[in-house]
Amino acid sequence: MKIDITKKLEQLKKDGRKILGCFPLYPPLELFYAMDLVPVVLWGLRGSVPDTAESDRLLQNYTCSVARHLTEFVLSEDSGLLDGLFMYNACDTLRNLPEIIEKGLEKNGRSLPLIKVHIPMVLPAQTDASAYFKNEIHHLVKELEERFDVSFSKDKFVEAVKKFKHVRNLMVRAENRVTQGRLSFLNFADAIHECWFSTVEEQIRILESLIEGLSGEVEFSTDNNTRHGVILSGILPPPTSVINAIESSGLRVVGNDIASLGRSYACMPEISEDPGAYFLDFYYQHFPCPTLLYTGDRRTTSLFGLMEKTGASGVIFVGEKFCEYEYFEFPHLVQQLKDKGIQTLEIEIAIEDDAQTSAHDSRISAFAELLKSNA
Repeated sequence: MKIDITKKLEQLKKDGRKILGCFPLYPPLELFYAMDLVPVVLWGLRGSVPDTAESDRLLQNYTCSVARHLTEFVLSEDSGLLDGLFMYNACDTLRNLPEIIEKGLEKNGRSLPLIKVHIPMVLPAQTDASAYFKNEIHHLVKELEERFDVSFSKDKFVEAVKKFKHVRNLMVRAENRVTQGRLSFLNFADAIHECWFSTVEEQIRILESLIEGLSGEVEFSTDNNTRHGVILSGILPPPTSVINAIESSGLRVVGNDIASLGRSYACMPEISEDPGAYFLDFYYQHFPCPTLLYTGDRRTTSLFGLMEKTGASGVIFVGEKFCEYEYFEFPHLVQQLKDKGIQTLEIEIAIEDDAQTSAHDSRISAFAELLKSNA
């Protein structure tokens, strides 16, 4: 299912909502929502941006598709539906985008408020940056109040925290349906992606509808016991054709370590009325992700934990071409899994690979046969 992002944003504007575009993947959603803003996560725009002609004037062709699609969307006319942009530092590419986007908008005779926060990328056990981080959140609250003429309320913040906690619990429940074979991974991924462009109330409706709409019947025609469970890992879920190839080859996605999916809803901090304390917990206890460098030491442990929890037979690493942070980790993770006798498959998705995935299909089929032969 292709989500019409422009249509979603237009409806929000018709409803009188102020929209804040956010990237990278883990913005302080609860805070924005508590201050009467609708945060939309500008990630995974593949399929929603027809080309990258505008962004290619500003970015090298070896920049990842995430950055190119993001920049193209913000520089397009559709971004006029946004009331501002929020950004925090992640990989080298994304941390340099604010200035590039600012100059691109200026060249096009447009402007968009840019709000930035710096997250210290240091190990808490080595350097205590908690005071600095809490100060960053304090300044963020003040800037939001001034820019959007809104006021921070502890009660509204706690209410927002509870709602997003409910959303993340619903996402976990939906993922469990995928693990059980009652929901296809494709439908699950589409629903989560739609949530990124919806109000929190709409997210709850989307997810509850997804879960409640499932009957007791399994999604797959083949007995689930004959299917080999795999975990998908990467920055983005693979294109639709690749997911179809996985699910039609006798494999079943029983867990995911995808940044825009599992890594985004796995972290559920304790409820707090203090944004500084809440987001300190949110970021520093976050499920490991290369975009949060200080979590790197926990990546292997988290992946092994997911393998043990799901009983998966193998891992498919979905590499986003030119995503250096993921590719730095893949060799280490693959070797660690290999040492434990776990089979892995690495596939690379380039910006032009949406339709041309036949090479991936044959490798997935071969991987499925390998898992069957080792069973």
